[in-house]
Amino acid sequence: MSATNTTELLTELLNKRILIIDGAMGTEIQKYKLTAEDFRKERFKDHPSELKGNNDLLVFTRPDVISQIHKDYLAAGADIIETNTFSGTTIAQADYKLESIVYELNKTAAQLARAAADEYTAKDPSKPRFVAGAVGPTNKAASLSRHVERPDFRDITFDELVTAYSEQIRALIEGGCHLLLIETVFDTLNCKAALYAADSVLEELGLKGKMPVMVSGTIVDLSGRTLSGQTSEAFLASVSHAHPFSVGLNCALGAQQMRPFIQRISNGATGAYVSCYPNAGLPNALGEYDQSPETMAELVKDFADSGFINMVGGCCGTGPAHIAAIAKAMENIQPRKRPTPDTHLVVSGLEPLVFTKELNFVNVGERCNVTGSRRFARLIKENQYEEAMAVALDQVRAGAQVLDLNFDEGMLDAKVAMRKFLCLIASDPEISKVPVMVDSSNFDVIVEGLKATQGKCIVNSISLKEGEADFIKKATLVHKFGAAVVVMAFDEEGQAVTKDRKVEICERAYKILTEKVGFNGQDIIFDPNILTIGTGIEEHNTYAIEFIEATREIKKRMPLAKVSGGVSNLSFSFRGNEVLREAMHSAFLYHAIKAGMDMGIVNAGALPIYDDIPKDLLELVEDAIFNRRADATERLLDFASRLKTGGVKIEEKEEWRNDIVEKRLAHALVKGDVKYIDEDVEEARVKLGVPLKVIEGPLMDGMNIVGDLFGAGKMFLPQVIKSARVMKKAVAYLLPFLEEEKKKRLAETGATDSGQQHAGTVLMATVKGDVHDIGKNIVGVVLGCNNYKVIDLGVMVSCEKILNTAIEENVDVIGLSGLITPSLDEMIYVAKEMERRGLKVPLLIGGATTSRIHTAVKIAPQYSYPALHVADASRAVGVVGALLDKDESRHQDYIDEQAELYEEVREAYFASVKDKKYLSLEKARQNRQKIDFAAQAPPKKPSFLGAKVFDNYDLAQIAKYIDWDPFFQTWQIRGKYPNRHFPKLFNDPDVGAEAKKLYDEAQVMLKEIIDKKLFRATGVVGFWPANSNGDDINLYDPSDDENRTKQVSTLFGLRQQADRGESGKAYQCISDFIAPVDTGVRDYVGMFAVSAGFGVDEMADKFLKESDDYSSIMAKALGDRLAEAFAELLHELVRKELWGYSPAESLSVEDLIKVKYQGIRPAPGYPSQPDHTEKLTMWKLMDVEKATGIKLTDSLAMWPAASVSGLYFANPSSEYFAVGNITREQVQDYAKRKGTSVEEAEKWMRNILSYD
Repeated sequence: MSATNTTELLTELLNKRILIIDGAMGTEIQKYKLTAEDFRKERFKDHPSELKGNNDLLVFTRPDVISQIHKDYLAAGADIIETNTFSGTTIAQADYKLESIVYELNKTAAQLARAAADEYTAKDPSKPRFVAGAVGPTNKAASLSRHVERPDFRDITFDELVTAYSEQIRALIEGGCHLLLIETVFDTLNCKAALYAADSVLEELGLKGKMPVMVSGTIVDLSGRTLSGQTSEAFLASVSHAHPFSVGLNCALGAQQMRPFIQRISNGATGAYVSCYPNAGLPNALGEYDQSPETMAELVKDFADSGFINMVGGCCGTGPAHIAAIAKAMENIQPRKRPTPDTHLVVSGLEPLVFTKELNFVNVGERCNVTGSRRFARLIKENQYEEAMAVALDQVRAGAQVLDLNFDEGMLDAKVAMRKFLCLIASDPEISKVPVMVDSSNFDVIVEGLKATQGKCIVNSISLKEGEADFIKKATLVHKFGAAVVVMAFDEEGQAVTKDRKVEICERAYKILTEKVGFNGQDIIFDPNILTIGTGIEEHNTYAIEFIEATREIKKRMPLAKVSGGVSNLSFSFRGNEVLREAMHSAFLYHAIKAGMDMGIVNAGALPIYDDIPKDLLELVEDAIFNRRADATERLLDFASRLKTGGVKIEEKEEWRNDIVEKRLAHALVKGDVKYIDEDVEEARVKLGVPLKVIEGPLMDGMNIVGDLFGAGKMFLPQVIKSARVMKKAVAYLLPFLEEEKKKRLAETGATDSGQQHAGTVLMATVKGDVHDIGKNIVGVVLGCNNYKVIDLGVMVSCEKILNTAIEENVDVIGLSGLITPSLDEMIYVAKEMERRGLKVPLLIGGATTSRIHTAVKIAPQYSYPALHVADASRAVGVVGALLDKDESRHQDYIDEQAELYEEVREAYFASVKDKKYLSLEKARQNRQKIDFAAQAPPKKPSFLGAKVFDNYDLAQIAKYIDWDPFFQTWQIRGKYPNRHFPKLFNDPDVGAEAKKLYDEAQVMLKEIIDKKLFRATGVVGFWPANSNGDDINLYDPSDDENRTKQVSTLFGLRQQADRGESGKAYQCISDFIAPVDTGVRDYVGMFAVSAGFGVDEMADKFLKESDDYSSIMAKALGDRLAEAFAELLHELVRKELWGYSPAESLSVEDLIKVKYQGIRPAPGYPSQPDHTEKLTMWKLMDVEKATGIKLTDSLAMWPAASVSGLYFANPSSEYFAVGNITREQVQDYAKRKGTSVEEAEKWMRNILSYD
């Protein structure tokens, strides 16, 4: 078996089973109790240095010991053994003055291991054994200083590491290693040097791509970071350029402690295998490892069962017995499947920055640039580097996600300055958490920066200016260092000015980088040159629009690539006038980002919000950006001095202000009035003498009144939330006084702080992938009003964060919320993890898609402690109160009662499923809805084909289409027949008055939103030629409507299968409503995505900061209503004009809400097509994110949350229906048609499967 076929052979084996790596070498050597003589023997008897402990040397002096250890591990079942060369570099051997023997040492070690491996392969050729050349981290760090007073000091340079590693690697290969293992990485810059050396040596020997290179990092403690400070995700990003055969973790931690980190590696290591070889637990008080083989094997078996690993072994404290137990435990367990390589750009400092759709725009801080910041330039020139670091820190705190570093100044040695500053900021974790952009026009300076950066940085920049050969040479070196690269739109002919030239140069560069150099498309960042406008030179007037349009075309042709630019260049003509420049930058970015700009070099702390720019100034700025007027520059300069501010309004006091302060506070709480709360709380504090008495007295008395009224149904949810707002503001006012009082009391008594007393602590979170939180926020407020401490982690919260926080905060209850169906799977996963980690707190489930049945059948069985469904906020207090009842008897009675109830729910569900019958897919298709398309009028052709954007749509027009019933449902206000619906709800004797008050207050906020344009409504509508093909719908190129030979996409459908008996009803699928291909009828499908959510979070967050939960929830509820109303408005416009199949339609809003029109607009993920992944097709066809800014999360929820999307069907026979449960047969058929795995299909349709 030669090294040249190792990659292929290992890949074949790893696709079949988990491979076993050997255990610790040092632990086994210690068992031989070797003396100093064993380390010297004849060859080194006169060596001047102490040699005992230099274990690598034993390959010369006691080869029998090393060989036997290799064989012991092979006999135990190891597939891969490591050479005894952990310290086999000139750097490490310098401690023993043995640098001269390093090459021989590594070659000999490899030969010893190879002989043992070959012996065992010969014994059983069906189980080939492999030798991994062990490349240790050395004993010096390239990213860390050992001198506290000199943080820029380094013991070793990148070049010295490369030289040392190259010698070791070359010797290991010559000695017969099958693969290389760069292990125990505590400093990623050292690892990058080893990878650089490996790449060079393998290329030189013709083995690049043929000999696997494994990388194994070391997480040093439970913080989840390497010694040099990187998270596991940042470490992965930093080494990914080398395309390692495997990535994993070893050493420092036992398997139990390593689990969450190997899980992260497994999730993030797309395209690579995953290895793991932990220590035998943690060392005891004597520094020894005493975890048994059986215990360790059981722990790593969990890794395998969870699908985390492809290779597993042991590190410190493990021996052949551990490896034998692990090998046995791995039998018959399928190895981890490598995920498809990710196509997001990921860069890193100590932490990763992933360019997901949700990231939107990345701010590159510009102030650490000697040409762009006078202050920074002065500090660097004066050698005040410590002070210059404050500039970097300010940028990070102001929101910079990447730091641009540039030292190109005639009086500076830029190479020295770049290296020194990078070494200094590495000592500040707040600065070094963000990636850096190494920026210089001198490529030697860039290389110096690359050699000093452990993370995956960005090079700014290279270009084709010096020709293709120079470009390839520089790009190859950048790629070898593992950086992303900015490419300027510059070639041999000069700088690109027009759109066409910019696109031409970028496309040429992209092909070279991807096809000749080996860059991934996502690691390429184009800078199509933001040039200065408003210079007085007419040719310059189009520079901004040329950049924007070039960006749009670049993203269309090269979607993986990113687009960046130096934004301040745009306004250089107006330097000194910062207000004007900032407005120009904000307006330019607004439009450039919509066109596809991903990132930009900007002063992150000095950008006004686009909507906050005064409208008259915005008009003038955009006149210049879009070259709409010849006199734009003069008008801008004239305007700069004329910005104005507004005033305030003071209102009169009311009658109730004459009551005593206790009654005034109660009144404020019941009425939700915050107007005078500060002055009343201060008066009460002075009167009662102790701030805590204000809370325990009048404030709690008032909240008790609120609780009684709410419990009696005399107050309603909106009022309770207003009461909570008053309480929050009151407590916030008292906090400083409470802290002072506590300090004084503790000082007098010597007691310790026991903290505030609550009825219990409830952790709440919207699960990962979901952005909806109105219901959760309402529950949180209601619980808070009842003296529960609520920890709200927000939206899109990972399982790990939920559970870690729950443990750290010692919470009493965990509440999970979600709106979309994929959230149900995430809740199941959280329940499983709670069980695995041994939590013993109740789990509450809530949200629109959740139900008692789903909780009982899918979630509760995963967790041995109570897991209960909570239907709405009105039930939350009772459920939590019963679960935390201090009376043990009542508490246990409630738990037992719920367990019995949920068991009954499960039994009823399984009985119903058992009795339920399903048609075969073939029979269901035979009984499809049959429409006689030939007898119908030919389908109307839409007024346009393709997509059309509706941006900044008039909110006043949208508001006319609001359906108010769901608004009141959000607030849990429900009338009784005949006053169930709006506006009759106002006549309901119980809730009518409060409903009317809520409605009136909503109108006030809605008017403010409309008048001030606080929300932005945007949407996109598209139409495509379409014909059905079985259960699917073929979509054709709009330019090929006549012939329909160019299919651009497919909409996949699901068909009803639940037996309908003798009813005669059809088994429907959305494709039934589109003319089949073989009819020859030219049919069409529409689609849309709309949002009124831009601005909602900002408004809601503003209210939250003011402790105004009521207004925050109101803002989000109105955002949701406006989004749905926008969808209704556009659908009417589609029917009457855009598609025009019902031009004479004349319906009231009430009739629209009752769906009295022709056609439907079903949404993916909902009953007529329950698969959320169909949104991906819509987003791609209409380019939704670029066109509107509406994004999809990992779970395919839309962001902003106030967004709606769906399909348009025009056929008169089309109607809404629910697919219902489907069989495994249909899932398999659907997955095959869609080109995905059955497992993936089941994941997205879990809630409609008729089987477990």
